[in-house]
Amino acid sequence: MFGGSSPAALAARFSAVAQSFIADGPAERAERARRKLLTAIAEREPATLKQVAAAVRRGEPAVSRSVETLVRAGLVDRSPDPDNRRRLAMRLSEAGRRELEQRPKTGGALEARLGRLAHSELRAIERAVEILERGT
Repeated sequence: MFGGSSPAALAARFSAVAQSFIADGPAERAERARRKLLTAIAEREPATLKQVAAAVRRGEPAVSRSVETLVRAGLVDRSPDPDNRRRLAMRLSEAGRRELEQRPKTGGALEARLGRLAHSELRAIERAVEILERGT
């Protein structure tokens, strides 16, 4: 093995290093959840609550509360489904589309740390990421 490390030892080291790079506070979790909901709605337009809940793997009551927040924020529009008046159809508003098109706000700390590395070190990390992406 390269450097005498087993896959298990490398996995443990990688996980520890990755956790130090990724801030996972409440704001980051909230942003990821918001983007996940917006994406689920966008991919299923006109989306129903049941479809979105299944896509994000959460219960319908919790998704309904989250969607209500997105509606109040002007990111999602809801209207009665023409085929079933008891069901609501959801679509992203223009503001919701713009938000999804923007880069996520998280990751700034990681970008700053990577920005301090030498070009050769960045290339080594890029190569490692390419290898990891290929393995998934």
